[in-house]
Amino acid sequence: MDALEAETRLCPKCQADRPDATIECVRCGIIFAKYRPLPAHVVAPAPVASEARWILMVREWLIESDHVSDSMTLVGRGLVFIMLAWWGMKFIVTPLETNYTGESFLHLINLPFHEAGHLFFSPFGWFMMILGGSLGQVLMPLICLGTFVLKTRDPFGGSVALWWTAESLMDVAPYINDARAMDLILLGGVTGKETDGHDWNNLLTMLGCLEWDHRLAHLVYNVGMVLMLGSFVWGGWLLTRHYERSRR
Repeated sequence: MDALEAETRLCPKCQADRPDATIECVRCGIIFAKYRPLPAHVVAPAPVASEARWILMVREWLIESDHVSDSMTLVGRGLVFIMLAWWGMKFIVTPLETNYTGESFLHLINLPFHEAGHLFFSPFGWFMMILGGSLGQVLMPLICLGTFVLKTRDPFGGSVALWWTAESLMDVAPYINDARAMDLILLGGVTGKETDGHDWNNLLTMLGCLEWDHRLAHLVYNVGMVLMLGSFVWGGWLLTRHYERSRR
């Protein structure tokens, strides 16, 4: 049997044996009469690496899933973005030690989630119950962020929730910074000195890290600033794309 005859008795795709009178490959299932190999000059697309797939997926969640194009929504989003950018810059340029975040209106918004966090984490022990207050007020905007991005597919709402997450971290930082001094006025109208301390005094004392209060506070504050700047970039990018869609 010459080479040409041997080739015609093999499946052109998987090279399995090709019995006479068969119209379909028993291994890969192709129909011989319909199979057309790619021309030599055509290169099959390379498989997408798993890292690239993740990048594409994240881009879809954070950017591409926003298809809103009407002008009224654009105006509303623009006003929200300007307000948050102005307010956020006030937080960023004001030193941590002034407790500007703790005295802002948003502190009153964060406070119920802070207190609810103590209750929610109480089954997990004394340490987690105390830490739960700060966790609660940061987790709530993060939950909103996940809901906007993954469920309602509203990336701009996600950027607003990221801004809130950043502000909440910056709101926690003065509390941490006060762990040794305990000069901040607490919910009951007294300072930590007048009670048995406050959350972060107790937490850092239990960890043996009370002298690290200022460093930890500045770290948390700086993370909040970075996230807030990230929310500006994210929201601004989405607004630019929204504007381009509205012009078509």
